[in-house]
Amino acid sequence: EGTHPGRDASPSQEFPKPQLGEPRNLQALRVRLAQESPLMLSLTLANLLEHDVVQLEIIPEKKGLFLKHVEYQMTSQRFKISVYRRYSDFDVFHELLLQRFAYRMVPALPPKRMLKGEREFIEGRRRALNRFINLVARHPLFSEDEMVKTFLTFSGSDIQNKLREVFKRMGDEFLTYRFAKQAKEYLPGDIQAQFSACRELIRNISSSFQKLRDLAERMAIRSHENAADLLAFGRELSILGSDTAPVPALVSEKSTWGNLRQSLKGLSVEFTLLSDKATQQGRREEDDVVEKLNLFLDLLQSYKDLCDRHEKGVLHEHQRALHKYSVMKRQAMTAAVQPKEQASVEQLESRIIQQENAIQTMELRNYFSLFCLHQETQLLFIYLPMTSHILSAFITSQIQGHREMGEVWNDLRPKLNCLFGSNNGLPSPHPTPEQGSLKNPPAFFSN
Repeated sequence: EGTHPGRDASPSQEFPKPQLGEPRNLQALRVRLAQESPLMLSLTLANLLEHDVVQLEIIPEKKGLFLKHVEYQMTSQRFKISVYRRYSDFDVFHELLLQRFAYRMVPALPPKRMLKGEREFIEGRRRALNRFINLVARHPLFSEDEMVKTFLTFSGSDIQNKLREVFKRMGDEFLTYRFAKQAKEYLPGDIQAQFSACRELIRNISSSFQKLRDLAERMAIRSHENAADLLAFGRELSILGSDTAPVPALVSEKSTWGNLRQSLKGLSVEFTLLSDKATQQGRREEDDVVEKLNLFLDLLQSYKDLCDRHEKGVLHEHQRALHKYSVMKRQAMTAAVQPKEQASVEQLESRIIQQENAIQTMELRNYFSLFCLHQETQLLFIYLPMTSHILSAFITSQIQGHREMGEVWNDLRPKLNCLFGSNNGLPSPHPTPEQGSLKNPPAFFSN
């Protein structure tokens, strides 16, 4: 059972101060604190992945000869419902999600406009939107929010206005979270130092994952290039075998080319099959490895964006408010020693009180921002065991790919007998150790 973000707990209780950082620290504290402090998350990667699986498929709508827009069919396994969305719906949803959960990891959306070829761009954007909605649907807080549920399930004609209505009723998370104003009570005293250490660690993790993703992408590209080369190889064999030109009389008595080229044409079928296998391997590498790495990179980027919002947003606004307050206090001191109209003095005092209230609210928001940042850091580390899933998928895809390719190559071997008969002037290729003793291959060049 995961700790629900809104579970009752009294801020007056003394809670052990949790440490923010390595997964082993979080794991050691999780069992002990899960039922005590609302700060701690009691979740596993399996809990997150099983919470919901959302499938996003393209349903293009054509008007005339050109594709005007793309519509997506979105199916939530959790809610067992399919709805239809456009990119503009995701755009509005993302904007409202950032307003409602400014202190949480909100994944970024892919770009709206085409950057590459149309087909490649549309498929890439579908994949990115699919990663986005799955990260949102599995977030322990987002997944229980009315606005998120509405986006996943509302089948009416105007989802954008419906989302705005829901957000208007709820406001941002600070106004609705049960422990928002008591967040300071649950934070460790050295939260800033822990935050800095964690941010540096996650920056290094992100750098390595980006390199892994780039390498995996190159492997997938090579698989597709290998597929294209194998297909072209087979096509050239077919062209050779389809040549009907007669063998010149000059060599016709001794030449076996006439029979040989007919055999070559038959080999093109196996090379087409090899090409298909290489294409399947490339897709497995894209779907099972590259896509999982991209999912985790999207999460890491959303954490970086959250840290930036905390530093450039909450802290910056707090500092500006304090500066404004100090200016007002100096003005009040000046007014106290210099004669001024009573109305203007009272107006200044009222503004100072308003600013004090604003600063108090900002301080509460600052602590709540740190509270959320602590939880989101935990969530990021809960996702880290995805590394083993990704490695397992990578190894499995390589084993399967090499086995399938090897089977086709082995099926191709018997068909070479007609090419290497005694009449062709060359010995047959040397067999593998399983097939018999090795022979020296024909020497075409001397060293």
